[in-house]
Amino acid sequence: MKKIIINGGRKLRGDISVSGMKNAALPIVFATILSGDECILENLPDVTDVALSLKILEDMGATVRTTGRNAVAVDTSRIGGDVSDSPLVGRLRASTYLLGALLGRFGEALVGFSGGCDFGVRPIDQHIKGFQALGAEVRIENGCNHAFCPHGGLHGGSVYLDIASVGATINVMLAAVTAAGKTTIDNAAREPHIVDLANFLNMCGARISGAGTSFIKITGVEKLHGCSYTIIPDMIEAGTYMVAAAATGGRVTVRGVIPKHMETVTAKLQEMGAGIDEKDDAITVSRSSRLTRANIKTYFYPGFPTDMHPQFGALLATAEGTSIITEGVFDNRFRYVDELAKMNADIKVEGRTATVIGRERLTGAPVKAVDLRAGAALIIAGLAAEGTTEISGVETIERGYDDIVGKLRGLGADIRMIECENEPEKETPDKAG
Repeated sequence: MKKIIINGGRKLRGDISVSGMKNAALPIVFATILSGDECILENLPDVTDVALSLKILEDMGATVRTTGRNAVAVDTSRIGGDVSDSPLVGRLRASTYLLGALLGRFGEALVGFSGGCDFGVRPIDQHIKGFQALGAEVRIENGCNHAFCPHGGLHGGSVYLDIASVGATINVMLAAVTAAGKTTIDNAAREPHIVDLANFLNMCGARISGAGTSFIKITGVEKLHGCSYTIIPDMIEAGTYMVAAAATGGRVTVRGVIPKHMETVTAKLQEMGAGIDEKDDAITVSRSSRLTRANIKTYFYPGFPTDMHPQFGALLATAEGTSIITEGVFDNRFRYVDELAKMNADIKVEGRTATVIGRERLTGAPVKAVDLRAGAALIIAGLAAEGTTEISGVETIERGYDDIVGKLRGLGADIRMIECENEPEKETPDKAG
């Protein structure tokens, strides 16, 4: 078992580079199935979720080889069936994308239930609705989702999503790129990783337009081919380091970012009193005095990202005044609050709303990362706190942050990763993946 140990109170200073976006890399990795060819993927983050996705493809018959730092070649030409029975599927939420990719290539998919962080019920009803509009049916058989085309191959269709679901938008795109005719997705998700997936598929020969807007058009093609593609930088990793700089009162330049993707984060930091200096591909965050309160409401892009909610929860816990956080996407996003309370944070949750009464300082304590972004919040809190913070559940953090300990140490943080003996669980373990 690993733990992260932080001796807080140091101001972060210096430059830090952002890795590729995990949430873009995962659907693109599974989209290589549609090419039936070799794809070179660059700027892949070195995180466990991406490693799991590549291992799932290998278990299905793909060849994966390293071609450089954060770059791999994925050859899916030998994937010869429609079934993904890898036991790793249940550890990864993004394994749901296998349904769209396999359905698009083979006209059938049999995929085990996915895993991931526990944020409450995350149904795939909108995914199924999209598949049905393309002529497919989905049934649950022997603990798996079975998607198939009972009346021939997939065909174009009109899909209206009841909510702007990222997962459903991605899965319909994957299934539709080789479906005969034209497909439209109305009320599509607009996140940057939707655009990145569309750009990748288009480089493989797909015909997709409108990605990044709420209305996507897809003209089906007979076949895709391989390509070389570079994953976009991770906006959530960038935001995490920006918040860490603000929380510690330091001055940090986050490099390799797309500033437009960061607009809601930078605006909220400025509202709280942080200094922001934007360049073409870098953002500098500084703080000269205590930050002030702010209200946050998360929503689908271009709204404030739910994946930045816990990090701001940690930041607001030390800001002057009372702040309100309203979670507009996930039911269980506030699970980090009980851990921050161990560090003297004053946060009260009622339903999907939290009231945060800022304290001048937090104190170090033993805490547990209950999910990926909760882990990032605890690291931020530990960096800003007095004393020593010991974070367990590190494996959840490693799912989405590439060398976060090493990068923060490069900014002057007193932080280290240690290996320790396994401790008996006092409660039901959280889902991995």
